[in-house]
Amino acid sequence: MVLVTKVTKDEYPIIFHDDFILSEENGTIYEKRVTDLSLSEFVAYGPQKEAGKVGKPLLRKTKDGKIIRWDVASDDALCTLQEAFEKVDPKLGFNIELKFDDNIVYQEDFLVNFLQAILKVAFEYAKERPIIFSTFQPDAALHMRKLQSAYPVLFLTNGGTEIYYDVRRNSLEEALKLCLEGDLQGIVSEVKGIFRNPAAVSKIKESKLMLLTYGTLNNVPESVYLQHLMGIDGVIVDFVQEITEAVKGLIKSTKTSDDISLEEDGKSLLEAKPQFSQRELSFLLKLIPELIQQ
Repeated sequence: MVLVTKVTKDEYPIIFHDDFILSEENGTIYEKRVTDLSLSEFVAYGPQKEAGKVGKPLLRKTKDGKIIRWDVASDDALCTLQEAFEKVDPKLGFNIELKFDDNIVYQEDFLVNFLQAILKVAFEYAKERPIIFSTFQPDAALHMRKLQSAYPVLFLTNGGTEIYYDVRRNSLEEALKLCLEGDLQGIVSEVKGIFRNPAAVSKIKESKLMLLTYGTLNNVPESVYLQHLMGIDGVIVDFVQEITEAVKGLIKSTKTSDDISLEEDGKSLLEAKPQFSQRELSFLLKLIPELIQQ
């Protein structure tokens, strides 16, 4: 399970994806930076735990800037990282994504305080639960590795599909360099970055690093299957059961082992190694440009 984690201004780790939280009061829309809120202010948004209590109505901003209603199939009160540890089945592993604003240059003291607040909760409540930390923020990744050695730290990257002011974020080669210099345990790349630069996979694997992927293409069974062939260690998907069954079907169709394990947190460890004829392999590889364009 991926937990996108931030820290409130009073140093409580919380689960929330966006950098800003939006609400409407008396016809006026208010936008506040999540990390500028105290914990009590944060949990006042959305559904409330107390019966009969009404929280501030939530809104969302789309990628094109439009503000829309917060409309989900199943909603619940906002929660803290501690509550996630306490209430989620302890057998389920956590990928704790350390989330920072791409438009802010963070000072070292801020990063260290942020990470220590999260580690305090993890060390107290994780117990035997499997955990990895991941982040797009290069310095946060390096500091997290220095602050502890109990849990793996993976660097998140778009793999060159988007360009940032920090060059360490702009390619798989830079991600590999960061991991080796900072003794990180692996890379989580946007899957399109892998398909556009498949040669980087062997370099990463030769360096004894884990390689996982994320992205909308991971909801396409053929895309996951190709990564299986390429030696990718795991994929993060939205529809775990559906993708699991579809990829199993693809492997079975090659008349090879269907020993494939996809964990419930969306992180898949693809264990089977099917054998293909050159014709079948050529056909699959021709799918890559088509998948990238989706």
